[in-house]
Amino acid sequence: MTKKLPLFAWLPLLFFLASPLRAAPPAEWVGQEMPQLVAIYRYFHAHPELSFQEEKTAERLAREWKAAGAEVTSHVGGFGVVGILRNGEGPTVMLRTDLDALPVVEQTGLAFASQVTVKDEKGAEVGVMHACGHDVHMTNLVGVVRYLAAHRSDWSGALLLVGQPAEERGAGAKAMLEDGLFEKFGRPDVAIALHVDSNLAAGKVGYRAGFAMANVDSVDITMLGKGGHGAYPQTTIDPVVQAAELVVSLQTIVSREIKPTAPAVITVGSIHGGSKHNIIGDRCHLQLTVRSYSEDVRRQLLEGIARKAKAVAMGARAAAPIISISEGTPSLRNDDDLTARLVNVFQTTLGQENVLEAEASMGGEDFSRYGRAGVPVMMYRLGAVDGQRLDRFQQLGQVAPSLHSALFYPDIEPTLATGVTTMASAVLDILAKP
Repeated sequence: MTKKLPLFAWLPLLFFLASPLRAAPPAEWVGQEMPQLVAIYRYFHAHPELSFQEEKTAERLAREWKAAGAEVTSHVGGFGVVGILRNGEGPTVMLRTDLDALPVVEQTGLAFASQVTVKDEKGAEVGVMHACGHDVHMTNLVGVVRYLAAHRSDWSGALLLVGQPAEERGAGAKAMLEDGLFEKFGRPDVAIALHVDSNLAAGKVGYRAGFAMANVDSVDITMLGKGGHGAYPQTTIDPVVQAAELVVSLQTIVSREIKPTAPAVITVGSIHGGSKHNIIGDRCHLQLTVRSYSEDVRRQLLEGIARKAKAVAMGARAAAPIISISEGTPSLRNDDDLTARLVNVFQTTLGQENVLEAEASMGGEDFSRYGRAGVPVMMYRLGAVDGQRLDRFQQLGQVAPSLHSALFYPDIEPTLATGVTTMASAVLDILAKP
């Protein structure tokens, strides 16, 4: 009886035979490396760390890059790690991975599931999980670096490896750039990253030219009032009523002030006010997430929110509200030319049927900041769930666990086989010897 080989053993051979551009990682290399990569992945998955706390994660990643031959510098912008792999004259390609995990209690039931709990910024005990796939991203980049270090005869130039902290807080890229990332290590000619996609089958990748992810702003609004007895509202100024009016009023900004063809979102995710049934408090706090693509729409949304909040307070004869904006992340715009070039590489490597145009997302990603710093960037999506598993969810009328879910986990071998192959092939194309 013929033994059935796993998907990761077949994919690289198919890529190798199909590619007229450059040799993708050979079947024997991927097959030999996969057990080691899976072990690295399981380590990262079982030992997650929250944003701004990625000390051990950064140390392990630095150790892996050093072992592959890269020059490594730690503590760039916090726990950021930078590696450089030089190989003669040529362009510089930046490859980026994120390091941090989320405050989520894992419920996957995996043998190597995270058991980590820590204290958050408020002193509360929280579980920690790589629910957004950053463990995949790190392992993938280890595989890419190992492959390119072992195949120097196929390329010429330099790799700038960036292990970035605090992506989930939208702060890591900014911290590394402000710490002189490009001044200290050189400005790359292009920057490439990937992100796992829980709704895309393993073995496939998705791409989007132009705007791919949104501006993200967090807005805190405190409506102020005058407290008193709930039985005598005429002696008070009720901040809860102000907040209720504001929630409704905010919805008209998108529906009536923003051009219908311009994507925009205002979501009130949290509202807190009062302490007891018969007490009218003196303040009510709202937390909003605001999404857009263009800077003009971004400014229009934030101006409109402030204007509406002040108008509600004025109508109630209340003091002006307290408004603060934080955790801003600019929209991600994939460079058109770089995207077209890499799509061609991916199609040659995987086959056209496995390279899909993706919808734009209103999610945020601070990889965008490297593009805002003047570097052509391209982030693509990596299928992470076996197609049969996705089909089964559909048959059951269920939605597959999304990123940030306590139940999300990737089918790691085909996911890594596709990620390492596509990213390495992209580098080989850009750094091809004359």
